[in-house]
Amino acid sequence: MESRTEPAEREPDIAVREPDTSARPPLVRELLLVVGLFLVYKFGRQLANGHTGEAFRNAHHVWDAERTLRLPGEGAVQDVLLGSDTLVHIANTYYATVHFPATALFLVWLYLRRPRHYVWSRRVLAALTAAALVLHLAFPLAPPRMLDAAGLVDTGQVYGPTVYGAAPQTDSMANQFAAMPSLHFGWALMLAVGLIAATSSRWRWLWLLHPLITLLVVVGTANHYWLDAFAATALLGIALAVIRLPVPGRSLVVRRHAPAREPAASGAGR
Repeated sequence: MESRTEPAEREPDIAVREPDTSARPPLVRELLLVVGLFLVYKFGRQLANGHTGEAFRNAHHVWDAERTLRLPGEGAVQDVLLGSDTLVHIANTYYATVHFPATALFLVWLYLRRPRHYVWSRRVLAALTAAALVLHLAFPLAPPRMLDAAGLVDTGQVYGPTVYGAAPQTDSMANQFAAMPSLHFGWALMLAVGLIAATSSRWRWLWLLHPLITLLVVVGTANHYWLDAFAATALLGIALAVIRLPVPGRSLVVRRHAPAREPAASGAGR
């Protein structure tokens, strides 16, 4: 007669996922860094003020280049907005109020939930913004709402709200001759790219709606040309190629339980 003892069932591996906080930089340092970068950019833009003649010459060159490339006229988008006072007001509000808060919330969420992706996104945004500042200084550009040849309406001034002064040359709050590249679009596109890279939901691709809506808004309100968005996309592409995506923001800790030893088979032949 033989008796066999079946081996004890092996306990399944237990995988515990925990947020990787080792990559999270100190909060105070990050606040000072982000605020400092923002102030440098704002003051740097002011250096391009006063180049009125050059800004309008460049505007004519950009407008002619778009027609040569057979790009659709910005007026086609604006005509849709002007079909409804409510729609154009929503577009102006989106332009004036979504840009900075959305980017700030994006960085805060990454800082709290995906620290490594936060560091990567902050570096990419800083590189994109620095490159944009250089282009603003080297290529001052009047937006299409100021260009008579474009025949577009300054929707911000006519329908409100607007973030710009009525006299561009004396506007002390913003440099209105810094149209290229469009950081409204560039930051919105990076927000979508960053969230798609940092999350795994099958719905994450819907974040691309944010840059798409932003593109239609900046063009339809006559604040930017199509080429302003193309320039922002090119600069962002270069930044993403140079600054590498970090390792996943979650570490996997696996605790394995060794299987119970199989007792020696015992049997007696009688």
